[in-house]
Amino acid sequence: MRIAIGQFNPLVGAFERNTARIGAFATDAAAGGARLLLLPEQALIGYPARDLLLRRDSVAKGMEALDGLVAASSWDDLALVVGFAEPHGGGGVGLYNAAAFISRGSRIAVAHKVLLPNYDVFDEPRTFDPGEELRCVEHDGVRIALTICEDIWSEGGGDIGRRYRRDPMAEAADAGAQLVLNLSASPYWLGKPRVREELLGASARRHGLPIVYCNQVGGQDSLIFDGRSLVVGADGRVLARGRAFEEELLIVDVEPAARGRTRRPATEAIGASRGAADASGGAADVSGAVAPTSAIPAEALSTEDLDDLLAALVLGVRDYVRKTGFERVVLGLSGGIDSALVAAIAVRALGSENVLGVSMPSRYTLPISNEDAAGLAEALGIRLETVSLEPAFGAFQEILEPLFGERKPNLTDENLQARARGVILMALSNELGALLLTTGNKSEIAVGYCTLYGDMAGALAPIGDVPKTVVYALARHLNRERELIPERTIVRPPSAELRLEQTDQDSLPPYETLDRILHAFVEERASAASIVAAGEDEAVVRRVVALVRGAEFKRRQAAPALKVSPRAFGEGWRYPIANGFRD
Repeated sequence: MRIAIGQFNPLVGAFERNTARIGAFATDAAAGGARLLLLPEQALIGYPARDLLLRRDSVAKGMEALDGLVAASSWDDLALVVGFAEPHGGGGVGLYNAAAFISRGSRIAVAHKVLLPNYDVFDEPRTFDPGEELRCVEHDGVRIALTICEDIWSEGGGDIGRRYRRDPMAEAADAGAQLVLNLSASPYWLGKPRVREELLGASARRHGLPIVYCNQVGGQDSLIFDGRSLVVGADGRVLARGRAFEEELLIVDVEPAARGRTRRPATEAIGASRGAADASGGAADVSGAVAPTSAIPAEALSTEDLDDLLAALVLGVRDYVRKTGFERVVLGLSGGIDSALVAAIAVRALGSENVLGVSMPSRYTLPISNEDAAGLAEALGIRLETVSLEPAFGAFQEILEPLFGERKPNLTDENLQARARGVILMALSNELGALLLTTGNKSEIAVGYCTLYGDMAGALAPIGDVPKTVVYALARHLNRERELIPERTIVRPPSAELRLEQTDQDSLPPYETLDRILHAFVEERASAASIVAAGEDEAVVRRVVALVRGAEFKRRQAAPALKVSPRAFGEGWRYPIANGFRD
């Protein structure tokens, strides 16, 4: 059977735009001789639509869009499988995460997502009810099982496998399916594509069923969808891969499994031995794959890893800016490594003409910082403006002196400078209609080494899920062909330059140590005691853990960060601010 995979980039809630894009894919698929076009999960409204799905008018528009697509489905007998939200009159939320099988102007069948993820960034039971049964459909003499994203991940082991008592892949095999289609919207993190391929291959081999997997592509708020749709043969071999981080129409000839093959006993099919959902909160997990227990350390990142991570961040910035209606961005350029990396990413995403850098020197800014900011701007081809911080900082000091009295400069003065920078940048954002990018990294955000309403000001944190050690690795990776980020920026000790001769390590452990501890505590959910037992200094560990807990109120007010790790701060990190737990 010739199948087309429409890996496309939707805009959430833009039904007319999304439907038009689906129509264009269908026209091209029919011209390529395809008999079926598979599209991503929730393709009509885009994923995740979150509480838009709780609005009756939004759901109604989705059904109108589906009806229009059905009426137009006359692409030379091409069938479409498209994701949408289907209302129902039963109990629960009243909505299914659904897939419509459309052919020759008719809605032949509708499948409902059986397994609804409710962990990490996912909260599908809030908006959907689970489907009761797996749906199969006959097309061109082939019995096809229709599955949606999580439905094919119940065999993944770890946290995900233990969450579910049902196994839709086994149910498909027992229902006599010869082919499994999967509509997906599986967000990216570094290393996830390998996990997907391994899991789909193992599942296909186990059941003797080929799998055609269509994944969404594009950025949606803090999430990045990498595409990389897959076709896996019944023997588990990958027959085709979609491109990474790009739209693509992939047309593949797929050999269905033979009818009447030996199948597993029905009593085994639903995984009767599986326990209830694991409440212990073990290793990190993300819809569409079981996360590894350990992220890739900076020193082990390959050239391919860094290329992949950079491409993800570029796509995330581009789509966030454009999908929110902006064309240009502004950011502070301090001469430091973080702002340099964010500027380089923004230029790749939007073009140098759409990036404005602002240098804001103060009495504590070293001349080399100004020189490095200027050198970066020249190398990237972006406009750089310089605004002295001294008038604003001096005015704040004068205003507050009657309240503060005689005293030595302290943390309050450092934060005043950072907040003055935030005021300047937000003013430029307002005046120019340019979206403000904040430049903090994951290490700083984790421990609160950032100033509310200061350097945290902004609409998006492009590297907010990138540890400091990986920031350095990405900077060197960008410089491998020519120097974009000044070498001095990379090798000099990092500093906020808010007091005389300040460096980050005055306040924090070395970043190599800090990132190891943060990875264990944040991504692996390890206790302080277990981190110490693994060889870290106890005093340092307890200090870092205390800083992470104390910064929770800051992170609640932070700009969304592009998610590129198994566990990012934001929607997938839901700890109480007032929290008395101590391990």
